[in-house]
Amino acid sequence: MTIVTLTSDWGLGSHYAGAVKGTLLKLIPGVNIVDITHQIPCFNIMHASFVLRNAYPHFPEGSIHLVGINTEGGLESPHIAVKHQGHYFIGADNGIFSLLFDQSPQEVVEIDILQDSDYFTFSTRDVFARAASMIAAGKALSDLGPEHPRLNERILFRPVVHPDQIIGKVIFIDEYENVFVNIDQPTFRNAAKGRSFSINFRSFEDGIGRLSRSYADVVEGEKLALFGSTGFLEIAMNRGKASGLLGLRLNDTVSIDFHTDQ
Repeated sequence: MTIVTLTSDWGLGSHYAGAVKGTLLKLIPGVNIVDITHQIPCFNIMHASFVLRNAYPHFPEGSIHLVGINTEGGLESPHIAVKHQGHYFIGADNGIFSLLFDQSPQEVVEIDILQDSDYFTFSTRDVFARAASMIAAGKALSDLGPEHPRLNERILFRPVVHPDQIIGKVIFIDEYENVFVNIDQPTFRNAAKGRSFSINFRSFEDGIGRLSRSYADVVEGEKLALFGSTGFLEIAMNRGKASGLLGLRLNDTVSIDFHTDQ
């Protein structure tokens, strides 16, 4: 059974998701279509990459992931098919794949196949679905088109590590207004070296001096910090909306300051 996932910014009130699903059902008998989300903010490939990179590893190898964000192809952002860690990805090379993967993918080709219509505004239906059907039928990626030697890169702000401080930024805010920072747990551990610390944002008075294991580790309405299932530092509130109540927005600076205990 072929699994095809859909990630897009189409929303829930339009025909786009239904049209793509119908096309996939015609092209791939017995396909299992899974919606990851259709509520990515319009054209926001940073948001999309965070959602997809934390979802796709939980699918079986061989799954095909269609990325319906900024899909118009062209010389600067051609349509591509990618194989990475046993999964297949189809989308436009608009920078999202450089944010999605930490290592270079195993194989990347530029899609060169006939599409299913004379229109050029609905690539996910007319190009990506057909490419997915070819992969599902056992075609090699090389049958879809020539090698694509280099992915377009979007610069992802990486945390700056100093001897006594890590400086990161907010990269994602979820529906609960939990705030995710681009500092992962190994980076924190390597810099901390067992020292006490304070996680600071907006002002020094807002610091958090310990890591929690769950949201319920603090009383209701209290702020906390933890490393959750994504591996990134998360600033949250127990049954509260951290982003709004703490004034944290995308791209805001968050620092971890380490202290030499006397």
